[in-house]
Amino acid sequence: MAEAALDLAAYKSGLHPVWCPGCGDFGVLTCIYRTLVTKQIPPEQIVIVSGIGCSGRLPAYVNAYGFHAVHGRVLPTATALKAMRPELTVFAAGGDGDAYSIGGGHIPHAARRNPDLVYIVMDNEVYGLTKGQSSATGDVIAGTTPYGTLEEPLNPLAIAIAYNVSFVARGYSGKPKELADLIGLAMDHKGFALLEVLSPCTTFHDTYKPISQAIRFIGPEHDPADRKKAFELALEKDSVPLGVFYKDERPTLEDRVNLVQKKAKEGDPSDLATLVNRFV
Repeated sequence: MAEAALDLAAYKSGLHPVWCPGCGDFGVLTCIYRTLVTKQIPPEQIVIVSGIGCSGRLPAYVNAYGFHAVHGRVLPTATALKAMRPELTVFAAGGDGDAYSIGGGHIPHAARRNPDLVYIVMDNEVYGLTKGQSSATGDVIAGTTPYGTLEEPLNPLAIAIAYNVSFVARGYSGKPKELADLIGLAMDHKGFALLEVLSPCTTFHDTYKPISQAIRFIGPEHDPADRKKAFELALEKDSVPLGVFYKDERPTLEDRVNLVQKKAKEGDPSDLATLVNRFV
């Protein structure tokens, strides 16, 4: 008898999200549910690692294994988990503060290692859990920066492409169908997939209207293998492109680990004396 298909309820933990009404993270969570239903991955084969901030609550709302890492340490935790348990589907989840400020130094090394996992970064340009200060991606008029920030905002996608992250994409919580499709593409990619999601904060920095007026979808004429064109898209200022910017197929961290293990076993002597004599 065939097993019953997993539905949305199979992936919901039963805990009620405590995000503010209208928060973009609701849309991200719903898209994760929908994608998991499409993929039909058993909940016990899924792990979500999160960091600090509003987005850090996400694992609690999914019926899967979850790990709440310390601030900015999502990628090292998720990378180690995937290396030790490569058969699992691993998500990393964070906000722009956790990912690009305190955790920003881990992105280039994740790009170098290319672990087979999906990093969903929910970007609202503010620290929503600590009263709306401007984050590394924003220039926000807030209580602590009434005249705007002194620093230039980061461009996360241009940085990711420069680091050669092997899959770089941008979605928007206000476009759930397209966002769910992007999550699916990121999961299908063998390697480190960074999915930047514009996820407005309705309490401190409601950007739904300006984002909705500026977005455009990347057309089929764009070749994601063209790194130069991907940079051009990431640097656009007149619009906000959504879709896959860059994609590069190359060996994953797990592939490299398996190769090293294979080479080590092929040259492994059968007894201790032979091993010792090799170094005498």
